[in-house]
Amino acid sequence: MSVGIETLTWLMFGALVVLLLTGYPLAFLTGGLATILIASLWAPDALAMIPQRIWNNMEQYLLLAIPFFIFMASMMEKAGVIEEIFNLANQWFGRIPGALAMATIGGSTILGAMVGVIGGSVVTMALIASPAMLRRGYSNTLALGTVMAGGTLGILIPPSVLAILYALVAQQSVGQLYLGSVLPGLLLAGLYALFVLVYATIYPDRAPRIPVEEIPPLRERIRALRSIWAPMVLIFLVLGTIFLGIAAPTEAAAVGALGALLIALFQRKLTWKVLRDALEQTAKATAMVMWIIFGASALVGFYVAMGGDWYVRDLIMGTGLSPFGILMLMMGILIVLGMFLDWVGIMFLAVPVFLPLVQELGFDPLWFGILYLVNMQVSFLSPPFGYALFYVRGAARHIPMGEIYRAAIPFVIIQIIGLALVIAFPSIATWLPRLVFGS
Repeated sequence: MSVGIETLTWLMFGALVVLLLTGYPLAFLTGGLATILIASLWAPDALAMIPQRIWNNMEQYLLLAIPFFIFMASMMEKAGVIEEIFNLANQWFGRIPGALAMATIGGSTILGAMVGVIGGSVVTMALIASPAMLRRGYSNTLALGTVMAGGTLGILIPPSVLAILYALVAQQSVGQLYLGSVLPGLLLAGLYALFVLVYATIYPDRAPRIPVEEIPPLRERIRALRSIWAPMVLIFLVLGTIFLGIAAPTEAAAVGALGALLIALFQRKLTWKVLRDALEQTAKATAMVMWIIFGASALVGFYVAMGGDWYVRDLIMGTGLSPFGILMLMMGILIVLGMFLDWVGIMFLAVPVFLPLVQELGFDPLWFGILYLVNMQVSFLSPPFGYALFYVRGAARHIPMGEIYRAAIPFVIIQIIGLALVIAFPSIATWLPRLVFGS
């Protein structure tokens, strides 16, 4: 059967949108759609392309880091480290307006430098931080919004699993992506904290201050800093070994997983049940990511083989926009895709098409990679299908979904402002990698 690339484009993406509305997992939809299109438009024998692409992905040594980082995050959650970080931040922020929300952002930032995924940090913070804030009379905007926004920092701040996958697809250095994402991650955390400070100052009744008598004395707060040794050791084991050139990301992830296991053992939280639950959670999350990779890789491989990448290139270049305008168009497309698609699916569907355009237009591929990572922050909070929204909903079932959506909106706006700043000032993303690795 002969189908033009324009017709194929509308047919493929239209079918994908319709299938997504059925609620089936993206991994099976993309893989199933690829199977149907290859068998009907090429020949049944051409289906051999799918296992070949799966095998090519399975051979990627870098992907081994994913289950290690997920296991590390799971063990930190089971060991109670996340709760300790929140309590410590809460003690130190004290009488600052919006102190509990500040503690949530501060704790989430530290967690982001430990876990590399958002599920564990968002759910645990939703169980620990949001009830504490709601009991104090905090508004849903702060109580839920800071949990969701802070939790998404784990996908940007190294050791991000998303950065590993992006490096694999874009053939870029994970170390450079990690360094490039540090300042944008801290920028977003700072913008969140600024919003909390302004909001709590303008509306003190929506973020009541902690009574003075409940704030521990300075000596006790200093003594409590000892509880943060585990996160600091883990951060060094992972990021320190990568940035110092001691270990590659995969080896550093393995060391981090072992470190998390030893920390849980040292804190007497390691039991057979905890280990089994952590391994089960790791297996489920890793399987989900891998099947999305397999399905999206097969679909994109078919589309590229049909000349789809050149069609999209000509379509975008034909808009008559300036290079900067085209970049903004791509960012807008990613934001819209983030409202409906999984972050891994977006990467495997969009990045192979966009990246050649970025290079042709003369933009720094590393800078675009960081822009993509920042952009994906928006996807986790964007209604109607942002992951963080449903993580919080699962952990706080008594709160209506509409309230969760409304709480996310101010932080989505902040994320877009952060994205605009990284676009306007590329050195935010490129200065640190150039300082370490050179130009």
